[in-house]
Amino acid sequence: MSGHGTAIPMTARKSGPLKGRAEVPGDKSISHRSLILGAMAVGETKVTGLLEGQDVLDTAKAMRAFGAEVTRHGEGIWSVHGVGVGGFAEPANVIDCGNSGTGVRLIMGAMATTAMTATFTGDASLNKRPMGRVTDPLALFGARAYGRQGGRLPMTVVGAADPVPVRYPVPVPSAQVKSAVLLAGLNAPGETVVIEKEPTRDHSERMLRGFGAKLTVEDAPEGRIITLTGQPELRPQTVAVPRDPSSAAFPVCAALIVEGSDILVPGVSQNPTRNGLYTTLVEMGADIAFQNPREEGGEPVADLRVRFSALKGIEVPEERAASMIDEYPILSVVAACAEGVTVMRGVKELRVKESDRIDAMARGLEACGVRVEEEEDVLIVHGMGPGGVPGGATAKTHIDHRIAMSFLILGLASKKPVSVDDGSPIATSFPVFEGLMAGLGAQITRDNA
Repeated sequence: MSGHGTAIPMTARKSGPLKGRAEVPGDKSISHRSLILGAMAVGETKVTGLLEGQDVLDTAKAMRAFGAEVTRHGEGIWSVHGVGVGGFAEPANVIDCGNSGTGVRLIMGAMATTAMTATFTGDASLNKRPMGRVTDPLALFGARAYGRQGGRLPMTVVGAADPVPVRYPVPVPSAQVKSAVLLAGLNAPGETVVIEKEPTRDHSERMLRGFGAKLTVEDAPEGRIITLTGQPELRPQTVAVPRDPSSAAFPVCAALIVEGSDILVPGVSQNPTRNGLYTTLVEMGADIAFQNPREEGGEPVADLRVRFSALKGIEVPEERAASMIDEYPILSVVAACAEGVTVMRGVKELRVKESDRIDAMARGLEACGVRVEEEEDVLIVHGMGPGGVPGGATAKTHIDHRIAMSFLILGLASKKPVSVDDGSPIATSFPVFEGLMAGLGAQITRDNA
């Protein structure tokens, strides 16, 4: 599948019990960061378990364009010969980041404090997404950005010739913004400080330390204070990428709502800044056993044993939003199959993702017969109980991989089939989705096959 080519309509039908082992791909966030930090280190970084979805492949191409040597040696096995902090070469051509907001924002940060010019573009979805949230703090270092109206791609970034360190309170909970500022701070003298009112996923902090950067984190009345000392020599690393909890969410949630299911999802990251969905599912009554807890690549992981469960609607705490922001689409599907009402607050960040995910999920769920209420920052789903969702609709995905997968999972437990207008974006984050779900017994087909 390709998120850049012909639309692939798909349909999911009510399925029997899902059984077996679901080996989901490597974590997307860590895959992006391993390539970027590997390119900024001196020497060879080796990566295993890299997610080979289109988003990450676009980041690999970008790192080559900036002068790093990036090589694939086998499935998920890659090496990066880095050029050092401040060692990026000016790209000869426009950098196409495809569908990846994480990729483009982190790469902008990584090059913003080096004296060079780079132009970025993406697919139709990415080119609608706001970049000002990243280019505004990068301007404090001395970088300049010139894009379309509303701070949108295509955009040219002129890196700072004489960067200065910054102190930046992040105005919205965003790991992308935080990470872009920290990556920019690598090539600025002195200390760059990022202040988060609400903690977001901390892969950048963990990996920066692993690559040899001096970085401290402290909790203070004003929030979480991250201090990075600039101009280190980053050391190459061997990175074992754990399996992505956001991708694991789809087979996990499918097993919870398809009657009689019992699956194992091994080696899933249990990073506390990413596990909000799993905490929420357990509160709803999910039968999930977290087995064999261990550490891989500096990240806590566990094997998840998941069985069909009779779930209850709950109110999801607003402060949990940052740790599960990508999982609200699939949570809204689970909520539709639960008894009672599920209230999700603090979710306005979903409106500036690959699509307006609140609107996309609300319209699709309504078309499938589910009652939904929404406000700017709130999504409320009235559950219909196990097997109670009528289905029988086609959901618009808006070139958004998580919307596509969420509605296909809903179709596995609905009375009538659920279709999506385009499943091609799934390749950006979960290229083996179809085969993995089929291996568990899911009935998902391509309509034009």
